[in-house]
Amino acid sequence: MEITQITVLEDVELNNPVFIEALPGIGHVGKLAADHMIDEFNATKFAEIYSPSFPPQVFVGEEGLIENMINELYYVKNVGEDNLDIIILVGNTQALSPEGQYGVCQDILNFVKGKGASKIFTLGGMATGQPVEESKIFGAATDEENIELLKEAEVEIRSNDGGIVGASGLFLGLGLRQEMNGICLMGQTPGYFIDAQSAEAILNKLAVLLNFEIDTDKLEERAEETKEMLAKAQQMEQDIINKANASSSDDLRYIG
Repeated sequence: MEITQITVLEDVELNNPVFIEALPGIGHVGKLAADHMIDEFNATKFAEIYSPSFPPQVFVGEEGLIENMINELYYVKNVGEDNLDIIILVGNTQALSPEGQYGVCQDILNFVKGKGASKIFTLGGMATGQPVEESKIFGAATDEENIELLKEAEVEIRSNDGGIVGASGLFLGLGLRQEMNGICLMGQTPGYFIDAQSAEAILNKLAVLLNFEIDTDKLEERAEETKEMLAKAQQMEQDIINKANASSSDDLRYIG
């Protein structure tokens, strides 16, 4: 049985926090935006999440240090003019299988709901497959009230245009079943590189919706860091494929 392990680092009390999900996805738009929020707001990590449904690998970081495949929860208090408490979900992976996605998302949702979260924002990219001169932000929501909020913020409503795949869609769907309403913001991106421009555009709309201000000057620097992380992940995936191929041709030569 797959079991999500949530390790609590700080037992924090929050006041009706907004839950923001931004795991890796198309153009790493959401992750880039959320990582920038964590830096700018000096957010505090309070939980780490592990799951057998994450990829069967680890990162090798600086000076040979191992980094787990992991999701992390951060909090920040009293943000913006409305003094919001916010929980931010980031990480270096999503679950691999549909069953794993459902299990991990449901367990995280139960955890943040236990912290008082009642509204969800998910952040992601929407691939165009071609260069984008100016990133437009599209939105979808679980209810009419949030659709109206998106329109007021001049977010283009995504209508009758396929699904929202992965955690960004699943958190909203599972949340809806538990009377947690929410919004998905999707930034247009070519989809084949780390897109700081789209991340900045999505952050600007999120700032309007949640009534806060944020400096986005360092997003390009953050994009370079994310690009390095992605390159490592792609290299490890290729190494796994190469070893698997070597194993199939000569099992005795493969140890790992």
